Amino acid sequence: MKLVPLGDRVVLKQLEAEETTKSGIVLPGQAQEKPQQAEVIAVGPGGVVDGKEIKMEVKAKDQVIYSKYAGTEVKLDGEEFIIVRQSDILAVVE
Repeated sequence: MKLVPLGDRVVLKQLEAEETTKSGIVLPGQAQEKPQQAEVIAVGPGGVVDGKEIKMEVKAKDQVIYSKYAGTEVKLDGEEFIIVRQSDILAVVE
């Protein structure tokens, strides 16, 4: 199955959380904060959204940082994805 976002929406796959701190302390699963960094899986067509022309500025396979409480979490074929609006993406990591 494949997710195809509509309008200005973007499908993200969250990157794995760090399991150890920089000082070498191992964190259990519950103590790990969900990272706000993700990989772009699919991008909507953009177009006119709420009366404004939206040009999509991200593309598949980009690494991005998104707002902490943004989007809708979706589970499909055992994998978890997050669907966000492009405006919820804060930066592209290069």
